[in-house]
Amino acid sequence: MSDPTFAARPTLEEVAARAGVSRATASRVVNGSEGVRAPLVERVRAAVDELGYVPNQAARTLVTRRNGAVAVVVAEPETRFFADPFFAQQVRGISKELTAHDNQLVLLLTEGAADYERVGRYLAGGHVDGALIFSLHDDDSLPLMARKAGVATVIGGRPGWSDAEAGPTTLYVDCDNRGGARDAVRHLQKLGRRRIAHIAGPLDQTASIDRLDGFRDILPDIDPGLIAEGDFTPEGGAQAMEKLLERSPDLDAVFAASDVMASGALRVLRQRGLRVPDDVAVIGFDDIVSVAEWTDPPLTTIRQDIEEMGRMMARLLLRALEPSSVPGGVSALTPIVTPTQLVVRASA
Repeated sequence: MSDPTFAARPTLEEVAARAGVSRATASRVVNGSEGVRAPLVERVRAAVDELGYVPNQAARTLVTRRNGAVAVVVAEPETRFFADPFFAQQVRGISKELTAHDNQLVLLLTEGAADYERVGRYLAGGHVDGALIFSLHDDDSLPLMARKAGVATVIGGRPGWSDAEAGPTTLYVDCDNRGGARDAVRHLQKLGRRRIAHIAGPLDQTASIDRLDGFRDILPDIDPGLIAEGDFTPEGGAQAMEKLLERSPDLDAVFAASDVMASGALRVLRQRGLRVPDDVAVIGFDDIVSVAEWTDPPLTTIRQDIEEMGRMMARLLLRALEPSSVPGGVSALTPIVTPTQLVVRASA
């Protein structure tokens, strides 16, 4: 007696026969091609469901010239990626959008030179249709590697280079970092704060630079001693807060360039016996709920819709991969900058 565990997989020919169509028609439906009448599409899909047919990915790639996979490349080491809730929200948004369009997500993290070489080989190997790249630093070679590999790319965050350097328009998704920073400082001023400090993110990243620029837009004559650089970690925020208090013990407000760094700053203020917001008001950036609503006190912050921005990145890439669906072609696609919003809680 035959073992049903090893039953032969249904073939495309059997799908075509069940649906009463030619093999070519069944193939076009299975591969998502256009030009098949709706009733025939329904018959083929019903046959696929009845037979439990699963397309052969290798054969499908030959027909569609697509792998159905997208690389998500994060220019950070594993320790940072898995510790920072920002990345979890962004990748969740990307995953939801890719899944909705039957694409697989391939996660690639980079730390040293060997990782960059590995990622470059993978992108050039034809394994993925496109790449979503984020958390770039100043001289990051990842976008150039993707371009040389001929892989469609969308960047998370404003790139730090001009299109004159990069060639065609660089597609990216970012929030209004500079405007959000201005809103944070204005809010602190409305509360009557006069010695406002800033914990910047790493200044080899454009988000940090834009938030610092927004801070300086409102306080152009700020004492340099009221600015300290962090690294988007709680420890980096705590260390920057210590430096600020040593330099300016009379400061009465802090705008941190991320919620995670603000959580570290709150810890230091509490250890120093300073009350928030009575003695020092604190504002973060991101509105990561798992951080902002659980700090003591809950954190006033600038909200960017991180998960939706992940979905936008994936959506923009998928549109770039289907130029026929974009009026004017891929060149008509443009970068996306989303608004931010002040979220007031107890810390300021």
